[in-house]
Formats: sequence, C-alpha cells, structure tokens
Amino acid sequence: MIEETLLEAGDKMDKAVEVAKEDFASIRTGRATPGLYNKVMVEYYGTPTPLQQLASFAVPDARTILITPYDKTALRDIERALSDSEVGANPSNDGNVIRITIPDLTQERRKEYVKIVKSKGEEAKISIRNIRRKAKETLDRLVKDGEAGEDEGSRGEKELDAMTKQHVDGIDELLKRKEAELLEV
Repeated sequence: MIEETLLEAGDKMDKAVEVAKEDFASIRTGRATPGLYNKVMVEYYGTPTPLQQLASFAVPDARTILITPYDKTALRDIERALSDSEVGANPSNDGNVIRITIPDLTQERRKEYVKIVKSKGEEAKISIRNIRRKAKETLDRLVKDGEAGEDEGSRGEKELDAMTKQHVDGIDELLKRKEAELLEV
C-alpha cells in the first residue's frame, strides 16, 4: 500500500514537471520555436482545436516561423487565433502559408518574461508540494489504521521527501535554463 502511494505521488510529480516544461516552452525567447504555439487553440468548424492538429510548422531562420495549414479553408481561423493569442504574434498570410516574424525582445520585456517564468516555476513547485502533502496524509493514515508499521511509514516518508526534493530540483534546473535563455541577447 505504501509503494502504491509513492508510485502514484511520483507519477503526479512527473506530470507537474511536464506541465512546467510545456509552460516554459510557451514563453517566447529571442528565437522562433514552434513550442510558442503549443497552447494556441483555433476555432475550427465550431470546435476549439489545438493548432498542432491543424498545421505543420517550419523554422527557416531564427526569427521566422512558417505555418502551413493542412486544410486551406482554416487559414483565416488560424490567423485570427494567432493574432488573438498571448504570444503577441503578427501573422501575415500569403494564401498558402502563414508567416510569423518574431521581433527582437527588449531588455525590459525579457525581464517581464523572467518574472512570468519564475511565477510558473513557483506554481509547479507548489503543485509538487501539494502532491507530497496528500501522499504524506495517506501514509500517516495507513500507519494510524494499522495497515503499515511505523518503520515502514517513516521509510515511505523519507522516500517521499527524496522524491519531492528531486522533482523540485528538476523544476529549479528548468527555471535556471529558461532564465538564461531569456536573458541571452
């Protein structure tokens, strides 16, 4: 029962780290990457659809992204979704592809993005700590109900703490890399 609790907590913590990676990827740096548009939803035949399902991406140079829709009729919808997105893109449409030129980031804007990244990192760490708290409550309940011995409970708690530290350190490492990437001119 303790092992199941630890496995479940580990899986949830892994998912929290993945969500943080996706959040960090959606924050733009000075380079053009398709990851900027991971969270863009396009109204396609009345249904919100992720942009990746509607188009292919190409990055011909460091400042340009080409988006080629699989269905040419969705071109206007994709362009509208890109314009309305938080990424701050100015798409231009030539009838076949959408071209997005990423402008240079100012130092002030870079610092704003660093603040956003730090807040998203802190949210991920809070999520991991909440998972730890719930797992610890489960472990304590198992010991209290007599389903596990106190030694097993404390061993499980130590494993849980080590797992939590490992995942929080992973978030910190991702945060440090993204911050360096943002501040790089």
